[in-house]
Amino acid sequence: MAHSRWHGGEPDRGTGGRAAGVTVRTLHHYDEIGLLRPSTRTVAGYRAYSAADVERLREVLAYRRLGFGLREIADLVDDPATGAVAHLRRLRALLGDQRDRAATMVTAIDRELEARTMGIRTTPEEQLKMFGAQLYDVIGSDYPVTRRTEPRIAARIWDALGDARTVLNVGAGTGSYEPPDRDVTAVEPSAVMRALRPAGAAPCVAADAESLPFEDQSFDAAMAVSTVHHWPDPVAGLREMRRVARRVVVFTYDADDSQRFWLNRDYLSEFADLLVSWPSLADMTRAIGGRAEPVLIPWDCADGFFEAHWRRPEAYLDEQVRRAVSVWTRVGPEAEQRAVDALREDLSSGRWADRNRDLVALDTAELGLRLLVA
Repeated sequence: MAHSRWHGGEPDRGTGGRAAGVTVRTLHHYDEIGLLRPSTRTVAGYRAYSAADVERLREVLAYRRLGFGLREIADLVDDPATGAVAHLRRLRALLGDQRDRAATMVTAIDRELEARTMGIRTTPEEQLKMFGAQLYDVIGSDYPVTRRTEPRIAARIWDALGDARTVLNVGAGTGSYEPPDRDVTAVEPSAVMRALRPAGAAPCVAADAESLPFEDQSFDAAMAVSTVHHWPDPVAGLREMRRVARRVVVFTYDADDSQRFWLNRDYLSEFADLLVSWPSLADMTRAIGGRAEPVLIPWDCADGFFEAHWRRPEAYLDEQVRRAVSVWTRVGPEAEQRAVDALREDLSSGRWADRNRDLVALDTAELGLRLLVA
């Protein structure tokens, strides 16, 4: 005979907990924090779970095994706009993504083995991929020190969001540019970056831009800030943003304008190697069906991204500043050390000042940063 309820009071009472692979202690904890409250209790006082409770437990356990935190899970399963079918589709997409990550890792290991057999050294970023690591799992811990919201850039981004009330932040990181007056959902693949999000930040889903676990047109707007250059397939990620949102706002840079910045031009020629497979600005705007607007960078920019210190060159000598910028990790330690040594010497000799004397009088600079809006 089938039963509509199962008991979770003792290890030997009922079979639902054992069948689900969850301990009674875990069920009690979920009850205490309000994540999974039983519908009723038996005459003996044991927790009794209905079919709906079991369905919720299935969702909780699935998200937990995908690496979500309990606070994130609560936000996901309590979303009134997401029904059982939508949850199943989202879980399937996330599991598929996990499978694809494993396949990618196997491929990366095979390439690493082949390269080492031939005596070829792989780049730092390729070595991270071999172990299935996200770049920001390595550098993310330094973010809170130098990476924060630049209010003048934030104003441009928030203005471009228009009257959007629901906003998806893709590649959200610590959430620096998330608008405080909107209903924000964040997406961030790096566990380190998710852990660094402050208390009270928007709920954050572990997923990649190229495979967003949301239905078509789920949000009024989707935004992405200083993240597109880390996506394996930027155009696919931008198309996904367009699929799930009616408006798209992206803060990124134009690869064709990279030589505007003196650090690339005079000290870090390896930066060009990072742009070999980078899509053109036209390809990116076409992916979202929008336009590109230049974003001038203030000389006293509060957010320590790569170009932020264009009028404060001594900042690039600071190890902590560099560690919060992915470019330095991606070019490798030898290129980084050579660039830093050359810059230090030029600052000491006055050569940097001679080369860049026109910058001193500027309050803002055009360095190739762009706002894509659709």
